[in-house]
Amino acid sequence: MFSTRVQVILVASVLIGLGLGLTLYKAINLGFPLLPGEYRDVWTLESKVSFEPSTEGPVEIELRLPDMLTGWTSADEHFASSGFGFAVIDGSAEDSDSGRRARWTRQQLERPTTLYYKLQIYRSVEPQALADITPLAVRPPLLENDQLAAMERLVAKLAAVSSGPESFTGLLIQEINNQSPDQDTLFLLSSYRENPIVAMMDVLTYRGISASRVRGIVLEDGRRRQTLSSLIEIHTADGSMIFDPQSAAVGLPDNFFVWQRGDGAILNVMGGRNSSLEFALVSNRLPVKTLIGMGQGSPEVDFLDFSIYALPVEQQGIFKGLLLIPVAALIVVLMRILVGVRTSGTFMPVLIALAFIQTTLMVGLMIFIGLLSIGLWIRSYLSHLNLLLVSRVAVVIIVVILLMAVLAIISYKLGLDQALTVTFFPTVIVAWTIERMSILWEEEGGHEVLIQGSGSLLVAVLAYLTMSNTVVAHLTFNFPELMLSLLGIILLLGKYTGFRLSELYRFRDMGGLR
Repeated sequence: MFSTRVQVILVASVLIGLGLGLTLYKAINLGFPLLPGEYRDVWTLESKVSFEPSTEGPVEIELRLPDMLTGWTSADEHFASSGFGFAVIDGSAEDSDSGRRARWTRQQLERPTTLYYKLQIYRSVEPQALADITPLAVRPPLLENDQLAAMERLVAKLAAVSSGPESFTGLLIQEINNQSPDQDTLFLLSSYRENPIVAMMDVLTYRGISASRVRGIVLEDGRRRQTLSSLIEIHTADGSMIFDPQSAAVGLPDNFFVWQRGDGAILNVMGGRNSSLEFALVSNRLPVKTLIGMGQGSPEVDFLDFSIYALPVEQQGIFKGLLLIPVAALIVVLMRILVGVRTSGTFMPVLIALAFIQTTLMVGLMIFIGLLSIGLWIRSYLSHLNLLLVSRVAVVIIVVILLMAVLAIISYKLGLDQALTVTFFPTVIVAWTIERMSILWEEEGGHEVLIQGSGSLLVAVLAYLTMSNTVVAHLTFNFPELMLSLLGIILLLGKYTGFRLSELYRFRDMGGLR
């Protein structure tokens, strides 16, 4: 039989070779880039249509599909319609607002159902402005007498200080979003059920300005359960102009993907109720070669069907963070085994680093150290009360949540947005750390708490800097098989019994002994 050392070396060698081999295969054969900068940003948009059957009759769902505008190119398109009849309907020439639509049909449905549409897009050219639209005939809105009177006064007020449709639209947006609007604006907003977009559109049409909505998705990596956002577009003889309905900024944002240009319905559900449309987004980086292969259905890309890219977008965003944890674990192993840094547990620095990712490094350090100091003081008082462990932990968690709430309020008043990113996950980490440190204080004393706490923070900072590196994030997500190589390296380090760097410094005076 082989010794344990030989077994570890053999297993580690296989894992390292397998991980590197799969990585080289994807890089050479599939064209995956090994370094950032050799690829294009590819956005995967997944729409989720959820609804309940309202009758025992037939069900028909239509989802408006996006048009590739402003330099966007579609790399792949996928529909999930298990148990449904499905077809893609092209827009009619008579109704340009209808556009392409996905249609799901079924004769009978007994339970709530979710349908999926996934689209992968990338920019083929630099961002471009939308093509101008000829102004359409303006139809005055149908209003009640009191709405009409309030709108007349509001339009007269804004028209007196505007020079044209562009300035009028900008002033209208500012007035609607004003913290202290006048009585007419307040009345209109209340009559429109607090829907400012609809109110703005009616005011513009009442003024005689041809206007429509541009609906789309704000591209932010990792966003889940996102809904469509709306921009306002006005059409004049000089061309079209887009406004942000909140800031009055002019122009189409670079991170805005247009889903529909016009006022037609995005989702139509017949035979259903309580319908909803949500989106999940994730950003990946792929080379042009791979994008072309995906568009042509290349057999080489069948490998992607068994990778993270085949998962739903929401799960892809989760794994994008989870795949960084083994890298942080490697940092902990290196610092503890080769350097000799003492930490409070093995996994705690990894959790602290994950908390820093949500709060940013400097803000996270200040929050962590402050809450830890206060929590240890409270925990020392609880120990004098001779409470059971479960009760102590529960009390610490409640106190930490209260402290974070106070911190969030103070930060909001001071305009520090970074401190508002605290979530459930960092809260649990801080509470658990306080409990671990307090137990260590009782068993080993304050000096050991200082050493292990400082070591844990040092390793957490190094892990955070490594995890937040763009190259590391790119490699872990596009080449998850590298986790096998990391596993092999950690196995080899587990058999290391030599001197640590800290021990070389500790015994430096013995170097002169013969």
